[in-house]
Amino acid sequence: MKWIVFFDGRCGLCSRSIRFLAHADHRDRLLFAPLQGETSAARQLTHHAALDDGSMVVCRESDGMTFLRSDAALEMARALGGFWRILLLAQVLPRSWREAFYRYIARNRIRWFGHADACALPDEQLRAKLLP
Repeated sequence: MKWIVFFDGRCGLCSRSIRFLAHADHRDRLLFAPLQGETSAARQLTHHAALDDGSMVVCRESDGMTFLRSDAALEMARALGGFWRILLLAQVLPRSWREAFYRYIARNRIRWFGHADACALPDEQLRAKLLP
């Protein structure tokens, strides 16, 4: 089963997170696409890139389910499997708490982490998983 992680390609935190996820994905389950890209446009997800809350979107290929924000983060833990599944314990928290925490980070991400470095080329491992 594959998951596509759609991320804000202009966000420094998002770009660093995608690099980390590509290296942590030992089961080769994740693919990545910027919300500003062709794959996102084809799935009509580009409007998430314009949102101030920095929505991350994860699509599960097997059933087409789409997950946003904190649910997307939990779905990535599910996709990574192994040790990362411990993060699924966050599901016991009220969704409103998880969303509030996610939105707090998202609102401050540019201030804290800056914009993505346009010169940072993806390594070979990430390039193989990157969709347009």
